[in-house]
Amino acid sequence: MKYLRCVPRSMGWLFAALVLFAVPAVAQDAPGKAKFDIYGFAQLDFGKQIDQINPDWYDVMRPTRLPAYENEFGADGQVFMSVRQSRFGVQSWVPTKAGELYTIFEFDMFGVGSDAGQTTIRLRKAWGQLGKWGAGQNNSSFMDIDVFPNTLEYWGPNGMIFFRNVQLRYSPIQGASFLNIALERPGASADQGEYGDRIELDGVAAKFPLPDLTAQYRSAHDWGYIQIGGILRAIEWEDLNASTTTTDFSGSATGWGLTLSSNLNIGKSDVLRLQGVYGEAIQNYMNDAPVDIGIQENFSDPVSPIIGVALPMWSMVAFLDHTWSEKFTSSIGYSYLNIENSDGQSPDAFHAGAYGAVNLIYYPAPNVLAGIEYTYGQRENFSDDWNYNDNRIAVSFKYSFKQTLGGS
Repeated sequence: MKYLRCVPRSMGWLFAALVLFAVPAVAQDAPGKAKFDIYGFAQLDFGKQIDQINPDWYDVMRPTRLPAYENEFGADGQVFMSVRQSRFGVQSWVPTKAGELYTIFEFDMFGVGSDAGQTTIRLRKAWGQLGKWGAGQNNSSFMDIDVFPNTLEYWGPNGMIFFRNVQLRYSPIQGASFLNIALERPGASADQGEYGDRIELDGVAAKFPLPDLTAQYRSAHDWGYIQIGGILRAIEWEDLNASTTTTDFSGSATGWGLTLSSNLNIGKSDVLRLQGVYGEAIQNYMNDAPVDIGIQENFSDPVSPIIGVALPMWSMVAFLDHTWSEKFTSSIGYSYLNIENSDGQSPDAFHAGAYGAVNLIYYPAPNVLAGIEYTYGQRENFSDDWNYNDNRIAVSFKYSFKQTLGGS
């Protein structure tokens, strides 16, 4: 069962209302001192999935959502038009006796979870920070957002750590070089594989006794930066029927991961964005990976004939952003993710995926861009020899705005 982390649609409207009412209230308390940015953009993506993808993800490229068998998602060649990338946000910097208070509320229109496939308000960030302490929902402290390339497609490289999570963060070092340590909301997903229809597993429930512990350190230089990150997490599951049956499918796993990432400035026109990741049971922190826990056969033990195990994985990202001139830029690159499947998973379980992109973007005026982009995705199944390739071509038009209020 997949444990999805999503915000109910009504919550988006609630946060939006809070933002609109909060801006004038704080500004009146500190006239001419508090600073507010209202920003966002409207974006149209118009293109064609040359092959097939899950229709809930019609406008992006996600290797995990490509067909697991022939014609799983109908006919090839679906045209799409989408505004789901469009975004709105408000951020503030308010002086207080304890230091500067920073807050941000940010939303886009990209439905996920129960809203997958829909154009609906989704909370991206709800965050506050005072001094070295921050709390709310923000980019995970295991994630390096600067690895994300200058591409037009929304989802991005599959092998990148990309997860916005609820957390409590401590930042003892701040600035271009920084250190973050956080306790993050736990969660995970499991694949019961070939045993998913067994009633004996109906009583197995996930349990998360501790928050996830994450950390990252960046060392910044004139040539770019290098960043390391780590995660440690506890995942448990309890068989609620164990007291009334002869079997017990309870268990636990320790998830852990390490990442090394960098931006390298190559001359004045190029930035090379790199990341490598390795770990076990950290898939839900990845940009596009399936489950954290898989089923392993254990028939020699009649009490626990199958057990859950943490799935090892590794991934990489390599993209080059190039500036041709003040009016034109391009990005080209490749990403890959590989999972070491357990023997109890179905033959059509996801094993590996690849992602590639190349584009040309034109900036005709400030806050306006238009571009064309080709993206490629590939899926490889666990053990049935199935491979699938998808190709996507799209043009995008983006119109941005930003208004600053207050400040000294």
